[in-house]
Amino acid sequence: MSRPLLRIRGLRKQYGSRLVLSSIDLDVAEHEVVCLIGGSGSGKSTLLRCVDLLEVVDDGTVHLGESELTDPRLDPDVARRRIGIVFQSYNLFPHLSVLDNITLAPRQVHGVPRRRAEASARELLDRLGLADKADEHPDRLSGGQQQRAAIARALATEPELLLFDEITSALDPELVGEVLEVVADLKQRGLTILMATHEMDFARRVADRVCFLEDGVIVEQGTAEQVLTAPREPATRRFLARALDRS
Repeated sequence: MSRPLLRIRGLRKQYGSRLVLSSIDLDVAEHEVVCLIGGSGSGKSTLLRCVDLLEVVDDGTVHLGESELTDPRLDPDVARRRIGIVFQSYNLFPHLSVLDNITLAPRQVHGVPRRRAEASARELLDRLGLADKADEHPDRLSGGQQQRAAIARALATEPELLLFDEITSALDPELVGEVLEVVADLKQRGLTILMATHEMDFARRVADRVCFLEDGVIVEQGTAEQVLTAPREPATRRFLARALDRS
């Protein structure tokens, strides 16, 4: 069996006396979509931020391909060039056009000439249904359009791994579907995705694997069908019952 693209072993993160992640082991294969589910404070977002080196890992290792991202000798900015991350808040620069937001990293970090970066960005915008928004500023876009622009920005550097952190939680309900359809399309294109989500129906439809986290521990993982329709662990069953009540 080939080595997974993302390999996490013994990951531990603590804030003061509060243990947020405890001995996390997780593999994500190339072209796989893995959904992280769990309640607020379960550690989903912290896990994603540790993978992207936005948080200092207290113990354990994170490998992307053959590289150990947690090696202190590795420049974190170099490591991040291989990863695209999208947050629940869009984090677009308000003073830049959508096109400039998307081309900023390719031009300034990867050294891509402006003309080539803009041509690639316009192709992405067209694919995501935003071709006519390239010259707009973010405040002229709906929430769903801003989140799609944020996804385009993450894709612009051609990352090996995409991280999505509750990317629909800040959206009005009628806008959620359009963003999730973008993620479904990315799956069809073979991208490797690790995402935290509270959209259980979407996870069932798109995820190759689902991991349920509680108190910083992966309590259960398996296929979407197994975890979401026939969970083995009582904690998973309790969480899904609450999630169903809220939906």
